[in-house]
Amino acid sequence: MTKPDGRRLLLVHAHPDDESIGTGATMAKYAAEGASVTLVTCTLGELGEVIPAELAHLAWDAGGGLGQHRIGELAAACQALGVADHRFLGGAGRWRDSGMMGTPANGWPGSFWQADVDEAAAELLGVIRETRPQVLVTYDANGFYGHPDHIQAHRVAWRAFELADGLVSKFYATAIPRSVLAEAMALLPDASGDSGQQLGGADFRRVESVAELPFGTDDENVTTAIDARDYLGAKLAAMRAHATQIAVDSPFFALSDNVGQRALGVEYYTLLAGPAWRAAGAADREPDLFAGLG
Repeated sequence: MTKPDGRRLLLVHAHPDDESIGTGATMAKYAAEGASVTLVTCTLGELGEVIPAELAHLAWDAGGGLGQHRIGELAAACQALGVADHRFLGGAGRWRDSGMMGTPANGWPGSFWQADVDEAAAELLGVIRETRPQVLVTYDANGFYGHPDHIQAHRVAWRAFELADGLVSKFYATAIPRSVLAEAMALLPDASGDSGQQLGGADFRRVESVAELPFGTDDENVTTAIDARDYLGAKLAAMRAHATQIAVDSPFFALSDNVGQRALGVEYYTLLAGPAWRAAGAADREPDLFAGLG
């Protein structure tokens, strides 16, 4: 077993599967190198749309049980990534999935969107004080693509970062440069408009423009690129573990919207707080989340 090397990374994600899609290769890389990697997930993802027909009975409006099922999916994903330290914020089920923005679930009692930010941040602060991470990763203020639980995860993580009073040195948001999105889209098999493209067992839909996607970061705002291509296989295995939420046909995947995406082995971030790394070239991106920490 690889011994800890002194680097400690904390990731705060909204639902099971977010960690694998956005940061899976990064997590696997640092864990394999001996860094301590802690994952905090804010909800069970009870309102996720179930993709496989054979698991449709788990959906919240068809009997339920999805949240409990996704606990097992997340455990399998973490095992694939080599991450042993995973916690649910405040304990499993403390806050519920809030659904997509503008839906009635946003106002349900106990939803994460309705959580008191200071109360939730206090729970996260307890994890910070225990694990002492130098680096914290979550989403930007828009929650990467506007989901209320992602937005709330940012608010809670930022508040905990403030309350930690210097215990955490660097605070990052996940990002994908628009140029990288365009390149990845160009690698999808040809299809026109909303027509589907059969890739193995998955029928993916192709969008024609980056502007159609609800996410993407202007290139100049992306500060950091983690080359974890050696761990793309682990990332894809973790994504497959989330079978209710992700259809994977390597190197492509789709969520319930069926829009085909390419799984990336280089993952990107924006530094929101902490010491900036100074490279030889002004346009160079940080190659390491711990860059500049000595």
